[in-house]
Amino acid sequence: MLNEPTIEKLQELRLATMAGAWIEQGKNPEVASLSFDERFGMLVDAEHLARDNRRLTRLLKDAQLRYPTASLEGVEASGPRGIDKPMIRQFGLGTWLREHLNVLVTGPTGVGKSYLGCALGQSACRTGHRVLYRRVPRLLEEVALARIEGTYGRLLERFAKIDVLVLDDLGLGSLKDSQRHDLLELIEDRYGRSSTVVTSQLPIAKWHEWIGDPTLADAILDRLVNNAYKIDLKGHSRRRDTTPAKD
Repeated sequence: MLNEPTIEKLQELRLATMAGAWIEQGKNPEVASLSFDERFGMLVDAEHLARDNRRLTRLLKDAQLRYPTASLEGVEASGPRGIDKPMIRQFGLGTWLREHLNVLVTGPTGVGKSYLGCALGQSACRTGHRVLYRRVPRLLEEVALARIEGTYGRLLERFAKIDVLVLDDLGLGSLKDSQRHDLLELIEDRYGRSSTVVTSQLPIAKWHEWIGDPTLADAILDRLVNNAYKIDLKGHSRRRDTTPAKD
């Protein structure tokens, strides 16, 4: 086959999808009527789409979202819920990402806070942003362990490089003094450079009390709240439904 050397070279160049698309073109007599530019454009489109899909798969895997299939399209949006369709469309445009704004989602247990947080993360992945999901209690344990192992600085650098950090379940339990400082370091590194999504059962007005130390609370909330969308979800618990809980 005369095309075999070219196909082998395409595969060596890691253009396997383009090579496969070229083989398929050879099997389709209708393609023969197309111009060279049209056929070449189809090959490039196939390779470009495959790379986009692989990148999205990698970003979603790295994000470790609690609900990896969550999407903005799947969010139940209505005025009484505290989030409407125009707001969902606004998030879909990605302006909040480009402007490094935060999103703070509050509401009672089971109303869909975690699902919305993961949907925002998934939307960010679809536009090529690096996302990471962490429950706040687990995150603080991870940071404390890094301090013991001597990797504290590297871990903070890793979190700082994430485009969207989804912090789920803020406000559970109580904070130790070291955890307050760790939380401040995390938020400080991200302020004005990236976006943070926070979900919490506690109303924002009670976050200062939960943090405990007035000075640290002022510093954390100043960096987290003032440049944020604030969503107070309402409604019955989704855990009463037959579908998996989406808190």
